[in-house]
Amino acid sequence: MANSVLEIKNASLDIKKDRVLEDITLKMETGRVYGLLGRNGAGKTSLLSLIASFRKPTRGVVTIDGQDPYENAELMPKVDFLYEADYSEEYRTPEDFCRMTKRYKKDFDTDYAYELLDGFKIDRRKALNRMSKGQQAAVNAVLGLASNAPVTIFDEVTNGMDAPSREYFYQQVVEANARTPRILILSTHIVSEMEYLFDEIIIIHQGRVMMQEPLDTFLERGFRVTGPKEKVSDFTRGMEVLASEHLGPTQSDMVLGHLEELQRQEAQSRYLNIAPLKLQELFIRMTEDREGV
Repeated sequence: MANSVLEIKNASLDIKKDRVLEDITLKMETGRVYGLLGRNGAGKTSLLSLIASFRKPTRGVVTIDGQDPYENAELMPKVDFLYEADYSEEYRTPEDFCRMTKRYKKDFDTDYAYELLDGFKIDRRKALNRMSKGQQAAVNAVLGLASNAPVTIFDEVTNGMDAPSREYFYQQVVEANARTPRILILSTHIVSEMEYLFDEIIIIHQGRVMMQEPLDTFLERGFRVTGPKEKVSDFTRGMEVLASEHLGPTQSDMVLGHLEELQRQEAQSRYLNIAPLKLQELFIRMTEDREGV
């Protein structure tokens, strides 16, 4: 499984009488980091539970290299799903967890795990229930990184970590994929911090995939125009303005759409500032409940 392909085709998921996911189609490949974004209740964790074979789709299929991973003893260890866990009653140590994981995941690299624990400044012989939330989250992250699983999923795994620990984790995500290429999926609310990690963006909104695009392509969907109020309003008239901010005589419009070269030159001649949008602001505006979204 050196170069795995994960595919989801027309998958829907019903839980009791609720339709949680609707007609999901996605494709992911080894060596890429996927940012899974969505508002609370959008269906992110439900989608991840399908990929990790915690649930079976009500309709449609999930395959890894053409095979259904659900209850597939050979494929299931190839997927590692790390999420926020409660270790308040956990008397075992990170060392114990590394030994246990090695038993059922043959690709788990214990030496690498110990190296990462040292990087997070975690005592590998200390019981998890005696650690802070941030340290527990770091142990979780270490288990995922060192798993070398062809599909590695981190669902809000940085919750509780302080800024230096999050930064260390981000560096290790980049290095882990260079070290052992895999499909890495990061589901997060801290979009602004993680933006640079993503090769592709997947946005899920109200149980459907709104888009899957390379990050660069996605960021070209919009721009920001800043300058004197009248000039900005005049320039963006007829465009799809997602938001307008005012500070004294200055106005800043966030616009959805592609800027042509002629328009860029026109903005320059009017002394208007054109800047790319950040992933977080574009994501927030595109998933707002407003007409046409």
